[in-house]
Amino acid sequence: MHRPGELTAADRAAWSALQAGARPHGAPELGNPFLSPEFALAVGRYRRGVRIAVLREEGDPVAFLPFQRSAAGVGRAIGLGVSDAQGVVHRPGFTWDARELLRACGLAVWEFDHLVGGQRPFEAGITGTFPSPVVDVDQGYDTYLAGLRERSPKFTRTTLAKERRLGRDAGEVSYVHDERDPAVLRTLTRWKSAQYRRTGRSDRFAQDWITGLVHRLFHTRTDRFAGILSVLYAGGRPVAAHFGLRGERILACWFPAYDPAFARYSPGLVLHLRMAEAAAADGIAYLDLGRGRKEYKESLKTRDLAVSEGWVTRRHPVAFGHRARRAPVRALRNAVVSRPELSEPADRLLKWAGRIRSGRP
Repeated sequence: MHRPGELTAADRAAWSALQAGARPHGAPELGNPFLSPEFALAVGRYRRGVRIAVLREEGDPVAFLPFQRSAAGVGRAIGLGVSDAQGVVHRPGFTWDARELLRACGLAVWEFDHLVGGQRPFEAGITGTFPSPVVDVDQGYDTYLAGLRERSPKFTRTTLAKERRLGRDAGEVSYVHDERDPAVLRTLTRWKSAQYRRTGRSDRFAQDWITGLVHRLFHTRTDRFAGILSVLYAGGRPVAAHFGLRGERILACWFPAYDPAFARYSPGLVLHLRMAEAAAADGIAYLDLGRGRKEYKESLKTRDLAVSEGWVTRRHPVAFGHRARRAPVRALRNAVVSRPELSEPADRLLKWAGRIRSGRP
């Protein structure tokens, strides 16, 4: 068990090596940058109780589990609420006993909401599994675009036409895949905050720890990890941007937003096509759009991964109490999200509340 600052350079290197070797052994999801040591260490700068369990065989590290722990022994996946991939990063063929792992970590319960596939010892605790759309670009952008034209000809034609119209109306369209100007990141977070308020959602960037985490990851660079700010410009002005995390073969999409003044040009969709093109050229296998069914994700995706939520528990009163508090809220949310007859009125209500909160009629 280690606090983030106690993890040795050798252990960090071993962790990264396990991620790098996961794809050839049929577990590419373990290469997700949300499962990287860089993400865990960054969260540890802003959240209390971050610990990293290192599982060893004959002294050599074979698996890593980062988590957050309360004084009462309630455990959560690292960065729960903002992390889109969770689980144990392990060598091929390694397995573990879930309850023994919790006991060793001093946990009564471990909660997750984006558990990646292949975590068999945790499967008994899964309460729901959900699609996480991805955009495959390992065969090149031209192959992806050809497939998109075949699957969604009207969507593709309309989006590309809007990009051309944006160039005519607002000036030359350009794209920077890895923008290093922190001022543009601040612009993105302002857009995203306004979007949250406008749609009645909780503003994540009103939480200092999330803002700090994003800015720290923007400045984090290693051989296998980077925070990537991608920006679409028109006439030299940013009109859409996205901040995500890049692993060796996966670009994890995270915070996209655009300038509402350019909404009629669908700059967010144009941005995602440019991101796919640049990612393919950069050796990325796929863009992970993240859990949740949204219209733009359904249009862009090539397939779905599966992520799960739930709890792993020991027989402990803290575990029973935590689950009793959390389960009804989670069940209600999932029931609303999964049923259009409930989710659409709920979405309209949230937007109405957002207009009231923003002082708009």
